[in-house]
Amino acid sequence: MDATSLATLWATIALIIFLGVAIYIKVPGMLAKALDARAARISSELDEARKLRDEAQQLLGLYKKKRKEAEQEAADIVAAAKREAETLAADAHKKTEDYVARRTALAEQKIGQAERDAISEVRASAVDIAVEAARALLAAKVDAKAGADLFKSALQDVKAKLN
Repeated sequence: MDATSLATLWATIALIIFLGVAIYIKVPGMLAKALDARAARISSELDEARKLRDEAQQLLGLYKKKRKEAEQEAADIVAAAKREAETLAADAHKKTEDYVARRTALAEQKIGQAERDAISEVRASAVDIAVEAARALLAAKVDAKAGADLFKSALQDVKAKLN
């Protein structure tokens, strides 16, 4: 046997002894336990991650729902404000129309009263002018006593016809 085969033989024997000692002290079992423990830890971490993901999904769904509710509430508030503004505008428009109608009626009443006053004034002036003209005409043609009687009778006729 030469030196290389002898070294190979001793290396093989050492390897067999080493493997025997490793099996005797249960190194493969410890490795398996360590690997199983690591696999269990990874599995539990994955389960925890799934739980966290599910909780996050639930929270996301809840927040989306709340956001939609808030958006709907905001839309309802805007719609209510628009309705109220339209109601206020319509009410203001109606009040303005009522005010204009009242002012127009009052103005028409004042105009009608002014027309009646003007007609009465014109009639009174016409009566006064007619009486004065009749008096002057009669005074020129009739004597004083007959003139006074005629004047009174004419004055009563004119007043009766105008009133």
